[in-house]
Amino acid sequence: MKLAVIDLGTNTCNLLIAEISGKTYSLIHQSKVGVKLGKGGIHKNQLTPEAFQRATAALKQHLQTIASYSVDTVRTLATSAVRDAANQQEFTQHLFAETGLRLETISGEREAQLIFEGVQLALGKLPNHSLIMDIGGGSNEFIEPFDESIRWKASFPLGMARVLEQLSISDPIRPNEVTAIENWFLQGMKPLWQQLNTKPVCQLIGCSGAFDTLADLLDETPPGTKSRSSQLISIRDFNRIADQVIFSTKAQRDQMIGMDPLRVEMIVPALLLIRLTIQKLGVREIIQTDYALREGVLFEWINH
Repeated sequence: MKLAVIDLGTNTCNLLIAEISGKTYSLIHQSKVGVKLGKGGIHKNQLTPEAFQRATAALKQHLQTIASYSVDTVRTLATSAVRDAANQQEFTQHLFAETGLRLETISGEREAQLIFEGVQLALGKLPNHSLIMDIGGGSNEFIEPFDESIRWKASFPLGMARVLEQLSISDPIRPNEVTAIENWFLQGMKPLWQQLNTKPVCQLIGCSGAFDTLADLLDETPPGTKSRSSQLISIRDFNRIADQVIFSTKAQRDQMIGMDPLRVEMIVPALLLIRLTIQKLGVREIIQTDYALREGVLFEWINH
């Protein structure tokens, strides 16, 4: 059978189509469309009329793709920007009326669970003393694996779209703005630092767009052209890319090979968050994976 999973995120709307036979699967299509649901309203917990339009257009585009693959089942999930929106119900009803798709708006806890399962699908048994990190537009998820289950997980509503809406970032960013962003993360993610302050993190497992862009920048490959179930990134390589990108101008980032146009603005606070996490938790290496929430839905479908 063929399963389509649409992940309506805060920044991008992602589509995965997989063919499933028993416990085996093959990914037959992956694509994404920018939606920027947080633009102009996420700091007020509102989805703007323009966000309604962008989401509708993205879902219609994905439905055209789905139609060409004879898909049996479609799951459509929404995350941070939608779950926190005061006009969530109106948004969901609008999308159903326009596209016929029923939106499943999931909690931060559920999002973290699916991310964990997606990473399991990519990497198998996860080492103890590792930490999964998913950077989103609306929220960031952290999961501490232990013996093939979850010891601790949390979702923080401190995604990159929220940073851009709430904190000033010049072009290029100024040192005082870097400090302000780092302090925002330090304050907002206290439960993470407390959970792991005595446990060195041997491996940071990074999934979602910021880590995909990091890998593309390292490899100098155009975005979306290389699929990776996993890629090792040394701390030295991370620091080299971070130093190059964080203080660059938007025009310079536009010209970088591997830079996703959808992430030109958000990559700066994302790299600041990754760097802060590495420094605070004594991270020794990064494993990047393309697998995250969508693949978590696939994992559950195969295993239940």
